[in-house]
Amino acid sequence: MANLRDIKKRISSVSTTEQITRTMEMVSTAKIARALNREQRSEPYRIAITDVMLTVAGDASSESPLLENPETYERALLVVVNSDRGLAGGFNIQVERAAEARIDHFRRHGAQQVELITCGRRATEYFRSYPDVVMSVEGESDAPALHRAREIADYILHGFGEGRFGRVDIVYFHAKNRVEQVLRQERILPLDPEVLAAPRGPRTDEAGGPKRLTSPFTYTPSAERVLDRLIPSYVLTVVHQALIDSAAAEQGARRKAMHSATENASAIISDLKRTYNRVRQASITTEINEIVGGAAALEDY
Repeated sequence: MANLRDIKKRISSVSTTEQITRTMEMVSTAKIARALNREQRSEPYRIAITDVMLTVAGDASSESPLLENPETYERALLVVVNSDRGLAGGFNIQVERAAEARIDHFRRHGAQQVELITCGRRATEYFRSYPDVVMSVEGESDAPALHRAREIADYILHGFGEGRFGRVDIVYFHAKNRVEQVLRQERILPLDPEVLAAPRGPRTDEAGGPKRLTSPFTYTPSAERVLDRLIPSYVLTVVHQALIDSAAAEQGARRKAMHSATENASAIISDLKRTYNRVRQASITTEINEIVGGAAALEDY
């Protein structure tokens, strides 16, 4: 059985860990409020531009490359968004596994090359040996900058415009609220035909998704030209929203992980204190027995 000194050292060590995890939980709780506020303030703009995009796309010619739905494609692009730091539970590993599954999906549909854009140091490190990482963004997962989103969007638009990509997707975590994060895998380009096929009508709720507006429009010179002008703003909005959404989800995941770690440390400390008391009581009992035995031996003389 461990001696009292070892148990006291163990209690002290776990107590220090508990203080650290509790502090990190408090920091994440404060950060997630700001991150969620930023995400919620930008969400209406994304909803609005998506509604407009679907409205124009519904009136545009199906021959536009933005509206194609090829069964196979030679090249694809995947944007992977996770964090710069760990200690967030399964936040990073779930994104990485989803990215690997998406790469396999692209290859099953004929993609000979799948390029990656990694956002977050963890994603960059995980895919370090992957041969087709074309861009990496690090050090900004807590507060993504708009110009970084613009760099990513410009690369997407340039490559898709040249016909280098038949499909562009993004993988990231959506912060549903302070405690729940949802993994999302979205198509950026071409536009999703299932969404375009949604019936016309007002947007009712988040579950219903973006829908085309009901008001008729007259396009000059054409719906296709208007769609082409809207695409850069749309892609930039989707990418930037994913980055700030992931930032909020990261803080929520870290707060949850640190809360669990703090509770586990408290449970370990309780167990160690009980063990300490048992060992201490056994030590006292042994000393008493030795004293009584020694006294009895002296009486025999």
